[in-house]
Amino acid sequence: MARIIDGEKMNLVGEKVKKYRKMRKMSQQILSARLELLGVYVCRGSISRIEDCSRTVTDIELYALSKVLDVDVNELFSLKTE
Repeated sequence: MARIIDGEKMNLVGEKVKKYRKMRKMSQQILSARLELLGVYVCRGSISRIEDCSRTVTDIELYALSKVLDVDVNELFSLKTE
């Protein structure tokens, strides 16, 4: 089966997830726990792999990440570096 994403990066949002998590002074473990409260189970190791773009992100995970990080989903895709 062909892969949808070929290349080094497996997602487009990992760097922004890391940026917003750190802005909120949240550890990867805390982010994982808050996602779990929404019924989205992403372990700390998977958070790390999302942030370094070596893991894909499902639409459900993306939605939950935006809620926990209190940011619009579209902002996670923003190419602006601040």
